[in-house]
Amino acid sequence: MKYLIFALAFSASAWADEPSQERQQELRNKLEHDCGSCHGLTLKGGLGPSLLPEALANKTDDFLVQTILKGRAGTAMPPWEAFITEKEALWLVQKLLKKK
Repeated sequence: MKYLIFALAFSASAWADEPSQERQQELRNKLEHDCGSCHGLTLKGGLGPSLLPEALANKTDDFLVQTILKGRAGTAMPPWEAFITEKEALWLVQKLLKKK
């Protein structure tokens, strides 16, 4: 039971720091325009792979966050850490995976 309480408290605190509504809109625009320029405007893939939930299902949130922040060496995926925070990257991952 104490593990369930901890898990609930952790997940609630993780979302307490959600980006502001204005920043969320900026992040959605980045996803559509910046990410969409390589991953396709519908995120089904293009130069970069698909970002649809089923294509990301076998990836951990941490792997996806680090990919966004650090990029992927040897690919066209650039690092975005100069433009978004780790929490914002996690927010984007949650949106891509259609969580919360």
